[in-house]
Amino acid sequence: MSGGLEGKVAFVTGAARGQGRSHAIELAKAGADVILVDVAEELPELRLGYPLGTAEELAETVAQVEALDRRAVSARVDVRDGQALGAALDAAVAELGRLDVVVANAGIAASKVAAHEITDEDWEQMLAINLTGVWKTCRAAVPHLIAGGRGGSMVLTSSMAGLRGYQGIGAYSAAKHGVVGLMRVLASELAPHSIRVNSVHPTQVDTPMVQNETTYKIFRPDLEDPTREDFTEASASMHALPAPWADPWDISRAVVFLASEDSRLITGVPLPIDAGLLVK
Repeated sequence: MSGGLEGKVAFVTGAARGQGRSHAIELAKAGADVILVDVAEELPELRLGYPLGTAEELAETVAQVEALDRRAVSARVDVRDGQALGAALDAAVAELGRLDVVVANAGIAASKVAAHEITDEDWEQMLAINLTGVWKTCRAAVPHLIAGGRGGSMVLTSSMAGLRGYQGIGAYSAAKHGVVGLMRVLASELAPHSIRVNSVHPTQVDTPMVQNETTYKIFRPDLEDPTREDFTEASASMHALPAPWADPWDISRAVVFLASEDSRLITGVPLPIDAGLLVK
């Protein structure tokens, strides 16, 4: 069965694991060759409550894409470094011959703190990765899409926190709301080139970025040492559908849909994948 992306090339950031790896694999299943980028090392200055992806995990994503008989080109790049990001993408497009799909997925999670208590450093780092990094990804990719003359699709990863305000994650929510504004501007600017731009807004997703002690404490501040089971109960209570969270492939299949011609007239749309969170 045709996956709709045969002969096309997709670019995915944050591809070492989690949603990024899932996106890469589902895009490859749909027929695309894939350019994979991840910082793939620890960044102690971020003071995250979970480990970042590794070089070994990025190599595993490459291996899984190649096992699907698709080409994969990878690079270890921090999305905050626009020059390095642009150079890596330029080299990959030269090797693979084109660019059709962009998935600006790289991002970090937040620790819980009141908005007026966020430090300058934490605020700036959050926006640098979760908003400016998305913009730098788009800035690097758009000239290739335009030059190809075939149109294209860009999918920007936001969050349900990009559609609603949640107490305690002000910097994260501001960045994810900013992604929506960027998406809408790009959708308008790039429409004459038949380049569509949309955003996806997952609820909690079963990845290492979510399944960790820091997240558990955000959802269960009433407990000193909340567990995955405690988080499951709290997360499920937010949703209208009987599901505690999304699996990565739930998001990836929406990404593939937005990347394909099945969504050829869809642009400028913030798509919730939220188990009914917005309607509860």
